[in-house]
Amino acid sequence: MEPVLSVCEIEKTFFDADAACPALRGVSFAIAPREIVCLMGPSGCGKSTILRIIAGLEESDSGSIRPAADNNGGTARTAMVFQDPALFPWLSVYDNIVYGLRLAAQRVPEEEVKRRAAALLALTHLGDFSRSLPHQLSGGMKQRAAVARALAVEPPVILMDEPFSALDPFTRRELEDEILRIRTKLETTFLIVTHNPEEAVYLADRIIVLSPRPGRVAAQIPVNLPFPRNPADPAFLSIREKVTRAVLGVE
Repeated sequence: MEPVLSVCEIEKTFFDADAACPALRGVSFAIAPREIVCLMGPSGCGKSTILRIIAGLEESDSGSIRPAADNNGGTARTAMVFQDPALFPWLSVYDNIVYGLRLAAQRVPEEEVKRRAAALLALTHLGDFSRSLPHQLSGGMKQRAAVARALAVEPPVILMDEPFSALDPFTRRELEDEILRIRTKLETTFLIVTHNPEEAVYLADRIIVLSPRPGRVAAQIPVNLPFPRNPADPAFLSIREKVTRAVLGVE
């Protein structure tokens, strides 16, 4: 199957007044359509940096992302959901969701804007809050709105940078299940950065582990468990332990 996203030999070094700080060295991986891939690794290993490079928010020093970034007003190859939902505080949930569709670069007819918004409000259970402002929403509802906004532009891949880390365990699990439901319904592809091994095993078809800085691909761990997954299942616990040891660099 043709990958929906290929990351090829990405290199990145940051510079300050005193020294160079290598961030990524030769990072390569590919993601298939409908796949959920979780990206893990120790703090500072470049997980968020590779997401920003894929999204076109940061330039790499060398290497390539395929399909290539479109910086000239074409359809985005990705959409990104951050730990902070980053909703516009003066816009309603509805207007936050359709914001990207109304940019000149998108040129989406208004009837299509309304159709997508209605479908996404229903999908993310926000129909009763379409006119609410972000400050009127719970943390989980804000993240639902951020996910709906990302889905609105119909990107081939959605990037998520620790999207649930600030949420309580019950809301986190609820939104993890939401991601799985969206993948099934819309056949969406996700690349998710997380520090949580249990979350990674619960969601992912495959887990990519980066080494300590400069980040390299240290391991790719398939998660061959059926859905829905039970975190108390011995097979689940075995994979979680394998992932934890890979992140810690323990053989």
